Amino acid sequence: MIDQAIIEFDKALRTVLAPARSVRPVPGEGIPDAEMSEAERAHAAALMRVNHVGEVCAQALYQGQSIMSRDPAIRDTLRQASQEETEHLAWTERRIAELGGRKSLLNPVWYGGALAIGMLAGRFGDRWNLGFLAETERQVEQHLKGHLDTLPAADQRSRAIVEQMKIDEADHADMAVRLGAHELPAPAKGLMKLAARVMTSLSYRL
Repeated sequence: MIDQAIIEFDKALRTVLAPARSVRPVPGEGIPDAEMSEAERAHAAALMRVNHVGEVCAQALYQGQSIMSRDPAIRDTLRQASQEETEHLAWTERRIAELGGRKSLLNPVWYGGALAIGMLAGRFGDRWNLGFLAETERQVEQHLKGHLDTLPAADQRSRAIVEQMKIDEADHADMAVRLGAHELPAPAKGLMKLAARVMTSLSYRL
């Protein structure tokens, strides 16, 4: 029990403080960086910071949900998805640096809040746990589509990252449905959207 707590605490520290690593090549790595105005680069960096925060939250959500899951197979699936999300963390972190931006100052807060939410979702049982996961990934996918609309047209490197992230998030939602996710009630979906709006608004600036 103590060993597992140490492992989970180490994972939290690594997510918030240590550079993430990717097994897959970074999408768009071979695309030359485009000429952009200072305002365009700042906007792109802020959007990628928002996406990085989303991945910090994803790590915490998956961690919380896997801790509370009663089904070993679902627990393993959640951990595998978390590893894929770690790649998104690495991609967005690298792109922020390339654009001359910085990560969110509130990352420890985002992580702690998302971990608590993930553990709360897990307390309702694995089917509702998976339903929360599926709805989260669907909302993230829509959020990424919005970023593709507002990223500078010339910033093909950021676009390639966001496009691949969008594909992966859709796959994670489908995975949750295949495993038996329950559909969340409309009020729960609305609360999730409201929380996401607050997070994106603050992380764009901070």
